[in-house]
Amino acid sequence: MLALIQTIDLALGIYWWILIGAAVFSWLYAFNVVNPRNQFVGTVGNFLFRATEPVLAPIRRLLPDLGGIDISPIIVLLIIFFLRQFLWTTVAPLLL
Repeated sequence: MLALIQTIDLALGIYWWILIGAAVFSWLYAFNVVNPRNQFVGTVGNFLFRATEPVLAPIRRLLPDLGGIDISPIIVLLIIFFLRQFLWTTVAPLLL
């Protein structure tokens, strides 16, 4: 059972970094630091968008309009942090 908890924790940790990468990429794209016509940049951006948008879109619909500031990645990062802490402090001790 511990292996399952570690695997879930690893998946949440990987998604944590994908969200951070998507946020940084969106800033780089918005400020024209990266060339959007570059095929590699487009592929990375497409992957990050497809990996994060299904989770971020429902949260964006629930949040009020903040005038162009998107805090949905911060909300998802807080949820991931909570889930990881819940796994290790509540679920794991019950199974050990």
